[in-house]
Amino acid sequence: MVYYSSWMDHIRSLPEYAETVTWHYANVDEQHTYRTMPKAETGDVVTAVELVMEKLMNRDQLNDSLETLYVKFLVHLVGDMHCPMHAGRRSDLGGNRFSIRWFGNPTNLHSLWDSTLIEFVRKWSYTEWRENLDVLDPQEILSLTRGSIREWFEETVEAAQIVYQNVEEDQNCGYDYMFEHFPILELQLRRAGYRLAALLNRIYR
Repeated sequence: MVYYSSWMDHIRSLPEYAETVTWHYANVDEQHTYRTMPKAETGDVVTAVELVMEKLMNRDQLNDSLETLYVKFLVHLVGDMHCPMHAGRRSDLGGNRFSIRWFGNPTNLHSLWDSTLIEFVRKWSYTEWRENLDVLDPQEILSLTRGSIREWFEETVEAAQIVYQNVEEDQNCGYDYMFEHFPILELQLRRAGYRLAALLNRIYR
């Protein structure tokens, strides 16, 4: 699962996967929700997760190769769906054109939330992340995994709005920013993990 969690990023430029390029995100501008935003014709992260779930719930119609492909999609897309900047504004390409500095080094808001922040905050292995995030009791897990895929994504939209509210273009971000925003990062990671497990259980139990 760890290996395939980033697999879709590596194959997105291949011609046979061209239709999946827009599947990684769903831009939501200020004063909008996912419901009110114009949609990409080729789909977005929400419609992609819904499509993949539909395919896997009817997996008796798939051969083994296609079933494996859709599971790999699901692992990646549920993670993307919970990353705040994958619900970022269309006007700045989900934070890719929102310039900031991280401890004085030029970067952008998308890159910070996509990888830099998680790699900087904790020097943990994947196993250590799992052990420290997987701490909810059954009732808490049930509460976290209720709702629809679209409702889950609207929570990511709300997280993205908080991120935007707390940073200015070209701001130098450092320890203060890290300590203030790490709870959002941890919450989104926990949501993604438990919800991916819930979807896989829905398919295979």
